[in-house]
Amino acid sequence: MSGLPAQHEAQIAALERRLERERRTRLAAERIAEKGLRELYDRQQQLGLLEAVADAANQSSTVAEALQYGVRTVCEFSDWEIGHAYLLDEGGRSMRPTAIWHGVGEGRFRDFYGATEATGFEAGQGLPGRVLASGAPAWIPDIAADPGFPRAEAALRDGLRSAVAFPILLGTEVTAVLEFFAAHTLEPDETLLRLLAKIGAQLGRVAERERARDRLLHDALHDALTGLPNRALLADRLAHAVARTVRDQGSSFAVLFADLDRFKLVNDSLGHPVGDALITEVARRWGRALRPGDTLARIGGDEFTVLLDGIEDVNDAVRTAAGMMEALAEPVLIGGQQLFVSASIGIATSAMGYDSADEILRHADLAMYRAKVLGKGRYEIYDPVMHELAVGRLSLESRLRQALHEEEFVLHYQPIVSLEDGAIVGVEALVRWRRSESELVYPDQFIAVAEETGIIVFLGIWVLREACRTMVRWQQEFPRDPALTVAVNVSARQFAQHDFVEQVARVLAETGIRPDTVKLEITESVSMMDTEYTVEVLTQLQRLGVCVSIDDFGTGYSSLAYLHSFPMDTLKIDRSFVAQLDRGEQGRQIVGTIMNLARDLRIRVIAEGAETSRHVEELKTLGCDFAQGYYFSRPVEPAVISGLLAARPAAGSAQGPLDREAGRAAGPEVHVGGVDAQPLERPGALEGAAAQA
Repeated sequence: MSGLPAQHEAQIAALERRLERERRTRLAAERIAEKGLRELYDRQQQLGLLEAVADAANQSSTVAEALQYGVRTVCEFSDWEIGHAYLLDEGGRSMRPTAIWHGVGEGRFRDFYGATEATGFEAGQGLPGRVLASGAPAWIPDIAADPGFPRAEAALRDGLRSAVAFPILLGTEVTAVLEFFAAHTLEPDETLLRLLAKIGAQLGRVAERERARDRLLHDALHDALTGLPNRALLADRLAHAVARTVRDQGSSFAVLFADLDRFKLVNDSLGHPVGDALITEVARRWGRALRPGDTLARIGGDEFTVLLDGIEDVNDAVRTAAGMMEALAEPVLIGGQQLFVSASIGIATSAMGYDSADEILRHADLAMYRAKVLGKGRYEIYDPVMHELAVGRLSLESRLRQALHEEEFVLHYQPIVSLEDGAIVGVEALVRWRRSESELVYPDQFIAVAEETGIIVFLGIWVLREACRTMVRWQQEFPRDPALTVAVNVSARQFAQHDFVEQVARVLAETGIRPDTVKLEITESVSMMDTEYTVEVLTQLQRLGVCVSIDDFGTGYSSLAYLHSFPMDTLKIDRSFVAQLDRGEQGRQIVGTIMNLARDLRIRVIAEGAETSRHVEELKTLGCDFAQGYYFSRPVEPAVISGLLAARPAAGSAQGPLDREAGRAAGPEVHVGGVDAQPLERPGALEGAAAQA
């Protein structure tokens, strides 16, 4: 620009500088615009990937389907050539390979594919294990430089150089791991890692949905308390078993219907939490006692059913039932309390030729009921006669309710006699059902049904009230010192009533009877079902002033330690022991042992079931204080008892065996007793004497 005026040169230089600034500004703007477009494109790609995965998650019906789509989509939207999914094993501690792959078709990456299919990873081991342990994505820029990649040799042979993996999360729980591999080294991309984490959360929703669906299905087919199959699942499996035997006559199966004995007593006395714990423990024991392929189901309450598939004959079912009962031999310990439990089991086999699942289940139920009627803690095999018995039972239940409403029950009484001087010291009240003028029904024909249906609760309190009213009248007509006593049996269902003591107190107040002349008899089995509850109730009864007897002693599972702690007045030992006095020295030793126990516990003895003069003499020799039985009198109507009391006044000046001071010195009584039976044809000694008088 030589020759130009200096002023012009300065203007030109300023213009050139301005143009340069504008050029640089324009280039910078273009770079910013290009970067923005690239970022926008990347964001669009990422959003497209997320939308694609979200759509897959919403449309997939299974986790496997969603994972397969996720693996394929990530590979298609990125530089990763192959992808694979690992699933968590059932234990939740390691990852196992799956058939979910992308990019390995047509023999590509054969070595790496084989190495992966053969390898599982514990938490912290390898790439999948690393993600399982951390719950976060992991990136390997160079597989050759990573010492924690066990499949490195196979990967490098197939030309794989870098890897990334991320978790599929259900909340914070890792349910699967997706891993991807590229043929060149790649440095970690934080943006991509964040994107993969979001993809993992999207796919986790499928896992959550599937788990919820599986949980609902499981809950619909399984018992909530024990986790066992419920009635619906049992019915389905049983229907398949029936259909199979219809198609294949050589196929056979059996159904066992099991019901816990006296379970309602546990619920009523200890509460439902203890009952639930007992049910759970029984389910656990029976589960261990059965074969792996057998179906143990809880179908409600304390009722269980077992489907034995593929049996040879009924003996297989019998052995299973015996094993189930053996599993309950040891007491169950719940909250520091020992509970003794048994079960009644009914058996029905496909040999009867069933067309429906309901029919064989109903027959097994009938067989179970028969087992209960015959004494509980046993099994019975169904036969057609049981159906007739079941129909009769329903009719009997209805008739019993009517009999209670129409006051058809009556009481008979059996005298309790002093073996020292023959004086009548009390009576035992025994219920009868006068179904018509000429028909008298004995307890062994209706008590079991009354107990099972709960009628016994209302019948039992009626018996107690009626017996106390009658004894008050006898005490007034035949005053004695000590006063006459009345013994009344208490059923298991009665004893378990939460207000049982209050019921007894009301009867005492209504009748005005002296509490110490009332003896309540509970069976040995009931007293040992729950010792803490028994002690609590007996203590409350003792505060009322009534006396307590333990019935059927020696036939159950007594603990002498518990007996020593029971506030009781009598032990009532089964009549079978008294009957053995006719059978030589062994029978005598058994009764003698009971007498020695009574003396050690400072308890007197009343022997029930004394039927012969030899029984009476042996009992006297062994030191027994009192007895009742057919030798003296059968159970008779109140009018006959009045005649006996009038004919046999109390002993004269000699101190009576139930004298209050003598009772204190010797302790309470022991009652050696048994079940009430139908009367003998001949009258007892007391009845004969009364007739002569």
